[in-house]
Amino acid sequence: MIAPTDALVMEIEAAFNSRDVDRILSHFCEDGVFCTARGPTKTGIELKGKAAIGQFLRERFSHIPDMYWHPHFRFVAGDRGVSYWTVTGTDRRSGRALDLHGCDIFHFRDGKIAHKDTFWKTIEP
Repeated sequence: MIAPTDALVMEIEAAFNSRDVDRILSHFCEDGVFCTARGPTKTGIELKGKAAIGQFLRERFSHIPDMYWHPHFRFVAGDRGVSYWTVTGTDRRSGRALDLHGCDIFHFRDGKIAHKDTFWKTIEP
């Protein structure tokens, strides 16, 4: 078993900031799950497997090509990890700017992401 480290979480953060979908997917298990921050259920949109995750990320980055996560801190405990960040970018569809605090909670298996759950703040008037 490969134990996750803070350095691994830093590599994942860098992969997301590169917006290179293949680089990001290299950090997921083949049967990995990614639960988005928003969606029709309390788990957001639950993407299962690299193909579904890749399709979602390619679409997201086409709409928010400057999406960037500014990490504040990260930690690993056992087979879990957390990355806390501020995400910025501009959605081309709506013109809306993102500037939100959020976090990813990871469950690792053999050094790969088995489950990624994303949360971010929603600003409401």
